[in-house]
Amino acid sequence: MSACCAVAWDSGSGLPVVNQGSGPARGKGAMKLLLILNDPPYGTERCYNALRLVNALLKKKPEAEVTVFLMADAVIGAKAGQKTPDGYYNIESMLKRVLAGKGKVLLCQTCMDARGLTDAEIMLGAKRSTMDELAAALLEADKVLVF
Repeated sequence: MSACCAVAWDSGSGLPVVNQGSGPARGKGAMKLLLILNDPPYGTERCYNALRLVNALLKKKPEAEVTVFLMADAVIGAKAGQKTPDGYYNIESMLKRVLAGKGKVLLCQTCMDARGLTDAEIMLGAKRSTMDELAAALLEADKVLVF
């Protein structure tokens, strides 16, 4: 059993965030949050819990700027047309809520290619992305969570 499933880091200092406060970490404007998801969408509950957290945040702070970057097996979570059993969570639906809240859903292109996932197979609104875009999002983020 792991001790922690997510760590928040301050992008300015590189230190873990201890007191997150109520506003953006660097003053003016909406808080910018970056979540990096690595685990498969089903089989563990890390993606599920990360997206539950994002949706709770967007309810409390609808002005927050949220970017969800899917890497490794997490890219499968953005595959369009997922059908899960009744009563079971659906990662595609949860990602749609992020997009409806004006968030971004970005997918690692190398990870997509390694899994044979094409642009035509991903959900509307999600976007193939690069490490350069992830690096830029990391530098702009007030808070970063990795799941």
